[in-house]
Amino acid sequence: MVEGPKFTGIIGNSNYENNLYEFTPGFYHKIGEGSNMSIDSMGSMQTSNGGGSVSMSVDNSSVGSNDSHTHILSHPGLKPVNNNNSVGHSVLRAGREQHALSDDALARALMDSRVPTEGLENYDDWTIDLRKLNMGPAFAQGAFGKLYKGTYKGEDVAIKILERPENSPERAQLMEQQFQQEVMMLATLRHPNIVRFIGACRKPMVWCIVTEYARGGSVRQFLMRRQNRSVPLRLAVKQALDVARGMAYVHGLGFIHRDLKSDNLLISADKSIKIADFGVARIEVQTEGMTPETGTYRWMAPEMIQHRPYTQKVDVYSFGIVLWELITGMLPFQNMTAVQAAFAVVNKGVRPIVPNDCLPVLSEIMTRCWDANPEVRPPFMEVVRMLENAETEIMTTVRKARFRCCITQPMTAD
Repeated sequence: MVEGPKFTGIIGNSNYENNLYEFTPGFYHKIGEGSNMSIDSMGSMQTSNGGGSVSMSVDNSSVGSNDSHTHILSHPGLKPVNNNNSVGHSVLRAGREQHALSDDALARALMDSRVPTEGLENYDDWTIDLRKLNMGPAFAQGAFGKLYKGTYKGEDVAIKILERPENSPERAQLMEQQFQQEVMMLATLRHPNIVRFIGACRKPMVWCIVTEYARGGSVRQFLMRRQNRSVPLRLAVKQALDVARGMAYVHGLGFIHRDLKSDNLLISADKSIKIADFGVARIEVQTEGMTPETGTYRWMAPEMIQHRPYTQKVDVYSFGIVLWELITGMLPFQNMTAVQAAFAVVNKGVRPIVPNDCLPVLSEIMTRCWDANPEVRPPFMEVVRMLENAETEIMTTVRKARFRCCITQPMTAD
């Protein structure tokens, strides 16, 4: 497997703020958004459109973070998208559905009926019928692709289109491998708490993946919207249980997600949580040669940051951080840049501070999940049992339980 650029320069160096490191281009932004968006990684997209949300990797290099909410929009890796004349309407001409794709080359390349659709090796049943796909507007983009809202057979869907790099055979080969891997994983994963795969297809210059569209947005967006109001504790535990059950299923099949975070947890119409963005996931036995930078530093296990060998327990670590988010409603390490957080986690043993009024069982789950020693971290099946016990305790002993703890210090050493 072709490896991405190596992260170098911060771990073990006290002058970490002045070190530079490489990133694969892949910035993203919500189309038409101002400066109040939440951006914390490159190469993945978490944005909303009309109340909905999707979280899908665009160039499969969800490396590091950028905490600025404003200057990133002028980065040369970004390309503005004009939706005034792009995708949106479909009309019937001569008995066939035609799409108005006048100003969007990626969408045109996908929907061009003159170019044959290529089958998916071993996954022919998942090849979408482009005649039944109605492209909507692009709402986010990265260096190698875009996300669109649309409909497929009348259902609202999220459409990811990746562009094959013309001038980089090595990059094209890597993206081809990652596309096929993502299709394989999505077609394999069938669980109420995993985003539902609808289909995919290939054309000579583009790859396309279609999934369900989550109208409730991401968990991170949900927490941001409620920043001035408390949220029921029982809801936090219910959401955490959804994630833990989904991840227990993922791990049971031998997969690692590698980028578990609140941006990749989507809220469906029935309020359940769907785990999304398997574009950076890998089969566990393939840890040899994995690109170690994959993931987002605020949620990333120390062994991944340090490029040490890792197992499924990196997802358990990330879950501990997610559970803390659900309990507090806050962004992990919010007074640090993501790079500073990575340094602090590895070199200083820093973790988010557990609220004083946190239920002991929840405190135990968090601290065990984010332990520096992967062997101490519980498997997800045990996490599920612990959360079920917490849920029972809340239902029977905690009246009108709510959370949104006031934390004067955002973090502490382990």
